[in-house]
Amino acid sequence: MSSGFDIIVVGGGHAGCEAALAAARMGCETLLFNINLDSIALMSCNPAIGGLAKGQLVKEVDALGGEMGRIADRTAVHFRLLNASKGPAVQSSRVQCDKQLYRLAMKATLEREPRLRLRQSLVDSLVVEDGRVRGVVDELGIFYGARAVIITTGTFLNGLIHIGTTRVPAGRAGETASVRLADCLRSLGFEMGRMKTGTPPRLRASTIDFSRLERQDSDPHPRPFSFTTQRLREERLPSYFSYTTSETHEIMRANIGESALYSGRIRGVSARYCPSLEDKVMRFTDKDRHPVVLEHEGLETEEIYAKGLGNSLPPHLQERIVHSVPGLEEAQIMRFAYAIEYDFVQPTQLRPTLETKLVQGLYLAGQINGTSGYEEAAAQGLWAGINAACAVSGRPPFLLTRADAYMAVMVDDLITRGVDEPYRMFTSRAEYRLILREDNALFRLAGMGHELGLIDAETAALVKERQRRIWAVIGRLSNARLYPVGEINDLLAGMGTAPLKTPSSLFQILKREGLSYDDLRPLPGWEPVEDEEVKRQVEIEAKYEGYIKRQREAVEKLRDQEGKRIPPDLDYDTVAGLSNELRMKLKRVRPETVAQAGRIPGMTGAALTAVLIAIKRLERAPVSTAPPDETCID
Repeated sequence: MSSGFDIIVVGGGHAGCEAALAAARMGCETLLFNINLDSIALMSCNPAIGGLAKGQLVKEVDALGGEMGRIADRTAVHFRLLNASKGPAVQSSRVQCDKQLYRLAMKATLEREPRLRLRQSLVDSLVVEDGRVRGVVDELGIFYGARAVIITTGTFLNGLIHIGTTRVPAGRAGETASVRLADCLRSLGFEMGRMKTGTPPRLRASTIDFSRLERQDSDPHPRPFSFTTQRLREERLPSYFSYTTSETHEIMRANIGESALYSGRIRGVSARYCPSLEDKVMRFTDKDRHPVVLEHEGLETEEIYAKGLGNSLPPHLQERIVHSVPGLEEAQIMRFAYAIEYDFVQPTQLRPTLETKLVQGLYLAGQINGTSGYEEAAAQGLWAGINAACAVSGRPPFLLTRADAYMAVMVDDLITRGVDEPYRMFTSRAEYRLILREDNALFRLAGMGHELGLIDAETAALVKERQRRIWAVIGRLSNARLYPVGEINDLLAGMGTAPLKTPSSLFQILKREGLSYDDLRPLPGWEPVEDEEVKRQVEIEAKYEGYIKRQREAVEKLRDQEGKRIPPDLDYDTVAGLSNELRMKLKRVRPETVAQAGRIPGMTGAALTAVLIAIKRLERAPVSTAPPDETCID
């Protein structure tokens, strides 16, 4: 039907939206397919954005010009800074959004993008010629040509919903599964697996006794996700806490055979870090209760998301389970919980750009790569969209190291280690998390976003100017010397901090626990700073200076290893000193750098040395200048 597209994106979830917007904004004629245009950016599970380590991903997507943070700010009804009492490296923002407002706002954003077209249709297959993708064919048999294709199908590949003994082919409740596309990928030779996730019941708010529950209100002065957000919504909705009971656990144990998960009907692998209620009751027998969190799905709906009650039991048992929880004795279920299993592609088959090694021009992003979570999907979608646009326009690929961004940590983990369960981002996965904080994502990445054409010049200049002011304030504090004299020590005593014994700078005094920038006001050399973000960055740099310095030194060593490339044609079968297991892993992953090779599970120092020796031998090998053997020419 059309061969005029630069990039086609298959799937309109969080990965697909970011991929399509990035590609279009970088100048590519882009087409986005979704089975149902009314479910674009639909939050299939909890309508929340952010969370531990996930908030960092959202901030990075925003700093590169992505959309998730902006829409979350516009539609959020509950704000929370997690780990607020801990250090800045592990603090993460989380918001509860109005589910329908988020979907509509993202759809409107897509519709307004000039180079982006939307099409409601199910993509059935890929057209591949000579190892390169040429386009897609939809369920009506219509061919759409493109120079690159990005698949972001979420849980729709061979999706199968389980509620007790009932099994329904679906990508999520009420929507068609993508079976033929899954078959197409398998026929192309991709190694695929099966994973499982699920969603809890939705309850009717007017039937819940909230007076028996613990209430948690939104943070009073939240920070937005996006640097473009000038004003947040004034409407706020609380969350509520309850717990399962001994009755809950007795019902579960007595009827565990009716669980789709425990009866053996589900083959997909579940995530250990986000267990279903069945798993929590059966695996953690020492626990006599588990938390249940009730969160509103929106301002104009009675639906309540019952986090902690996810299961795959039949409806009559779900009713009993819900009614066994304090405050939910009379609660009506509006949507039953269910488990869903789906196909994914083992991500070790991807290049660092998220392009597949098997088919040139084909990119994968989101849950198809074995990940879980809206934020992980959005970051991959942005990454794939940028790289597809770079490839189409002849630009160098967009690549970051583990020292640059959380999203780079995730991509490297996926392509180097692969997955054996749904992958979720944690702060512990990032070795350099002290310099990959939420609060400095803009300073780390906005310049790159501007180079890509996703951040405008005015914004990039503002970010650069703010950075200049931060370092100017640090310089001024470092140069302001104080001496251990009576007048200074009296001022320090009045501030509730210890006297000086040796000369110190204002910057050194700011390192002291409990002191903020404005607390230094009485001391000579202090000057007012109006920008709260500048003050915050100065305080972090002061209090964590030693730790930050050590991490930056470690980053320089990493960059040396990342710069050491491994020839793509290195024959690992000829590398002496490798075990058969490591040889197989190296051949499967095909690491592009020595640093990436070192992160392959099971890699030893001796094996890495063997690889380095093989690289040096290749570099020293003479290049033949002899004429070709004429007997080999037709």
